[in-house]
Amino acid sequence: MAELTPRQIVSELDRYIVGQAEAKKAVAIALRNRYRRSRLDKSQQEEITPKNIMMIGPTGVGKTEIARRLAKLVNAPFIKVEATKFTEVGYVGRDVESMIRELVEASIRLVKNERVAAVSEKARQSAENTIIEILLPMMKQIRPDNEEESSETVLKARRREEIARELHAGHLDNITIEIEVADAPKNVEVVPGSGQEINIGSIFGDMLPKKKKKRRLQVRDAMTLLENEEASKLIDMDDVNSEALRRAEQNGIIFIDEMDKIAGKSGAFSGGPDVSREGVQRDILPIVEGCTVSTKYGPIKTDYMLFIAAGAFHVARVNDLIPELQGRFPINVNLKPLSEEDMVQILTAPENAVTKQYAALLSTDGVTIRYTDEALRLIAKFAVAQNETHEDIGARRLHAVMEHLLEDVLFEGGETGEAAEVVVDEAYVNQHLGDRLGALDLRKHIL
Repeated sequence: MAELTPRQIVSELDRYIVGQAEAKKAVAIALRNRYRRSRLDKSQQEEITPKNIMMIGPTGVGKTEIARRLAKLVNAPFIKVEATKFTEVGYVGRDVESMIRELVEASIRLVKNERVAAVSEKARQSAENTIIEILLPMMKQIRPDNEEESSETVLKARRREEIARELHAGHLDNITIEIEVADAPKNVEVVPGSGQEINIGSIFGDMLPKKKKKRRLQVRDAMTLLENEEASKLIDMDDVNSEALRRAEQNGIIFIDEMDKIAGKSGAFSGGPDVSREGVQRDILPIVEGCTVSTKYGPIKTDYMLFIAAGAFHVARVNDLIPELQGRFPINVNLKPLSEEDMVQILTAPENAVTKQYAALLSTDGVTIRYTDEALRLIAKFAVAQNETHEDIGARRLHAVMEHLLEDVLFEGGETGEAAEVVVDEAYVNQHLGDRLGALDLRKHIL
């Protein structure tokens, strides 16, 4: 984060998300402010809290993707939740504190994966040694080349080297072996939905010996299992938990979607299934404002987490949220609906463009796809027209259009086993989407 200025952050986001400059600028400033805050002394750090962001715009314009890519950019703990999944205290359902527990779990996975990667080479070597010892009695004996090599120690070393070579080459992957692995008891939730769990097997600590169980697996699967087990022995989980809690507190990002669905104040006409909407808002308020939440890894403060809320706000407005919650999201950014030019950019510019995804998928069957500029323009035009005449689902419309456009190629690809090239030009698009394009052209004449 120290090396990325707001302009550079926006530039990184541009690699995956088209347009929406206002939203990118807002999140880039929020991210840089975290680094600026970390450079201050402790007393000043405690006084400065993140300025939470409210993204307003229709579905499929990049709200979630901006938040997800932002977290990935700085390797920060990140979760996405829907406000509609939560219920007011007293109702059956998920309580709002569960989002913090989910963030902690995401942070634990993030830190653990980093620590495992650091010891992966050592863990792999240990797992290989275990498998070689298991394979030794199964492999045929090696005859000595001369009298000097006739000792059992020398022959065993040669056999180990030969097995290691075969193992690295993947020639032994399909051999079935029997290994002993730890039989870890599963955690049991104390109260369903609370997130508080207890490990029945660890109640007595280390007084009882660890249980082992035998499993029959192919070598490649046994290698993965043993490698993970060895890596777990090499890392300190207490240190992982401590670092994960710190990262979740200081760097965590929570994206709350569907905020418009819980907007609306209670009144004379409110009731029925929407009776708890304002209650959910009031439950979310202390989480966003800053409080301490109990988790199975210890208490965690939410004061310095960055909350990014989002919603279409077609029917409800941001002003329909309770004033206290509005105040906790001081930065409001509007995301614009996607134009035809935006759709063309989405098809070509991002590194994960849907056209590139389909090309990569079909390349595994030996099929090469090439798109002409005219075809991409026509696909974009069709997607925009679909959004105008049907529900506006933004860039997600392109997935449906591309699936229909390449349906025949996806169905037939790989049948011949020979390399082939498909040119998606204007004629190809008209041929595969012509019936739908014609239907769209007629809609503008219907009153």
